[in-house]
Amino acid sequence: MAKVLIVGPDRPIPDPLYDVLVSLGRAPARVATVAQALETLEQDLYELLVVDWQASYAAGLELVRELGKRWAELPIIVVGGGTTVAETVEMIRAGASDFLVQRFDADEVAYVTNKALVGAAPRASEPPRRSARSESSLMGNALPMRELRETIRRAASATATVLIRGESGTGKELAARAVHDESPRRLKPFVKVDCTSLPENLLESELFGYEKGAFTGAVSAKPGRVELADGGTLFLDEIGDISPALQAKLLRLLQERQFDRIGSKRPTRVDVRFLLATHRDLDTMVENKEFRADLFHRINVVQLWLPPLRSRRDDIELLVVHFLAEFAKVNGRSHLTIEPEAQKLLRKQRWPGNVRQLENFVERLVVLADGNAIHVAQIERLLVQRPSFVTQSTTTASEAPVQVSPPADSALEKAVRAAEAETLLRTLQRTHGNRSAAARVLGVSRQTLYNKLKILGIEP
Repeated sequence: MAKVLIVGPDRPIPDPLYDVLVSLGRAPARVATVAQALETLEQDLYELLVVDWQASYAAGLELVRELGKRWAELPIIVVGGGTTVAETVEMIRAGASDFLVQRFDADEVAYVTNKALVGAAPRASEPPRRSARSESSLMGNALPMRELRETIRRAASATATVLIRGESGTGKELAARAVHDESPRRLKPFVKVDCTSLPENLLESELFGYEKGAFTGAVSAKPGRVELADGGTLFLDEIGDISPALQAKLLRLLQERQFDRIGSKRPTRVDVRFLLATHRDLDTMVENKEFRADLFHRINVVQLWLPPLRSRRDDIELLVVHFLAEFAKVNGRSHLTIEPEAQKLLRKQRWPGNVRQLENFVERLVVLADGNAIHVAQIERLLVQRPSFVTQSTTTASEAPVQVSPPADSALEKAVRAAEAETLLRTLQRTHGNRSAAARVLGVSRQTLYNKLKILGIEP
């Protein structure tokens, strides 16, 4: 039973939205203010936020911004949303993932909440991605990074479609944002669609929108992300994972700059700059007929290759210093430094999760550091504990950490459990009991943290 937190002014009893969610098998709770919402989210695990702030668009927008900033991993549904496309775009940029019309039709509530929950599920095993990374993944003096920045600069001034390729954690979304931010469209919307987060039918409606009555739950027309990106940039992440049917529709969109909303026979024209990203080998997929050759040639106009961290080890120390300063400031430890030998040790490590994994590890070091300097022993202690919290799914066979389960109740198992419990308690202490911050420091999802706390007998 998915737990849903409704944020907004108290409604008269009966509360239509609350009652519809209950009838759908959800477990809703309602709070009236931002402060109450933040406190509630710290104390319990919710899977969906609903912002019910129909009276004031400005108040709802500010609320979405605050919740989206603090809880970026949670999908947010807005009741009412914007009344114009421009307002809808602004809500999405603030962090909203979908909308409900003001009357609470059970079919629409079911459709929108199911889509939000399904879309969030594939990302549940990943740590939240923070905007604080800024351009860190694009930092570096290694030749591949200098060439990448130059290619971004040249691509940004053009209108050609850009295909961004590289392993997970190398910063493909940051590269896409850099292209948009340096382009003539920088004042227009930048709209992202994660092609792995939704099944085919939901992804199609997310992209192209739908007309009223197009299917059960479509009680009103709704624009898709393509339409919301009109005049700006549409970023399609993990394009290699879309189905053959959607590949055909995307090809038409790229060729003709028009599409059909679901349930409509009248095409809609758009002016959109397309940026696409994938970690998959599209060339081999084309050879194996898993990806359309004509679509590949259409999107493969300008390529940005993001190098893995192992190919630019000279940049590791630069990134470590950058992340250390960033997280030391956030955690009130501005005097924290790192010893040269500790930096060298980090440089020698394999980082199959690339810059994202390095960033998470440095944040963990900052939170758990003893004294005013990070030294080799502290890093070695965390490196030993790291296999218990592996979250990267793109590790290659040659780099994958080997994990051997010890016999039940063995001395080794007891030692591992004691080390995990100590790490969790120290992390929670350093984050002042903020479980989301603790999960982020440990590089795991909140659900993983809650499960680990229960296993170890620590009350969440």
